[in-house]
Amino acid sequence: MSSFKHPHFMYLFSLKSGGKKLAYGKDPQDALEVIKLRLTSEEMEQILENDYIKVKQSKLQEYVHLLK
Repeated sequence: MSSFKHPHFMYLFSLKSGGKKLAYGKDPQDALEVIKLRLTSEEMEQILENDYIKVKQSKLQEYVHLLK
């Protein structure tokens, strides 16, 4: 239950290929740690860690076409 004390946000990280990868966390660094749990090291190398935008869940539909 402690995760409810800290809000989490959605982040869209740019990829070297031009697409975006969706991750969530307390901040961008936490989101990268979370996404590392499900991606291979090769996939993680494609993420541009300093190129991201914070996305509200209600606006996520506007970005779906960019996801890879």
